[in-house]
Amino acid sequence: MLILVLAEAALETVPEDLWSHPAVRRHSKRQRKPPKHLLLDRSLHHSAMRRLDDNLKRGRPDITHFALLEALGSPLNKEGLLQVYVHTNKDYAITVNPSTRLPRNYNRFIGLMEQLFQLGKVPSEGEPLLTLEHKTLQQLLTEAKTDYILAFSREGKPKTLQDTVSSLQAKRRPAVIVGGFPHGHFSETTIQLADEVVCVDSEMLEAWVLTSRVIYEYERALSVPRKRLGDN
Repeated sequence: MLILVLAEAALETVPEDLWSHPAVRRHSKRQRKPPKHLLLDRSLHHSAMRRLDDNLKRGRPDITHFALLEALGSPLNKEGLLQVYVHTNKDYAITVNPSTRLPRNYNRFIGLMEQLFQLGKVPSEGEPLLTLEHKTLQQLLTEAKTDYILAFSREGKPKTLQDTVSSLQAKRRPAVIVGGFPHGHFSETTIQLADEVVCVDSEMLEAWVLTSRVIYEYERALSVPRKRLGDN
């Protein structure tokens, strides 16, 4: 079982000190929702975000959208060998039910995330597909019962992705941490949780690219492609 964590994800509702900004007020009026129920989005709130700390790492829910589509649509997930979590930059943890089918349409995804932040789970009745809880990344990894934690960072030890992922097959519940933000590096708090930090490319790879490549290499290590074709 591979545990995938999209960490420090740029996914949050609009902070209270931006509610009165004209860009946020216009968006609120168009959506007919109060600012506190809107997701922070760089493409809509760029002028307002200039006053935020670490603003270059925030307001990119599209990264989470793309990465989750890659992960949930993978053969590894369909085989029941993948568990996905999102841990946001504000210490909210999203547990993703492996059977979740996210909207492909970005606007519908945004609506779903806004509902999740408002209600704490979706759907609101029956078995939840997405649940939101306030917890640290350390708490999340502990509760996931991981036995090895690998983080991907440009500041890590250079190592090919194939070598990196193939070493995980000997672990029972390894966790891989992929950054869910557009710029910058992991916080020191996140790095300290990892047993190993590696750099797998000379250039920055988008979160969804790294997500898909990690999952595929893990599938190869477990011979998942052959098994799914009935080639034993």
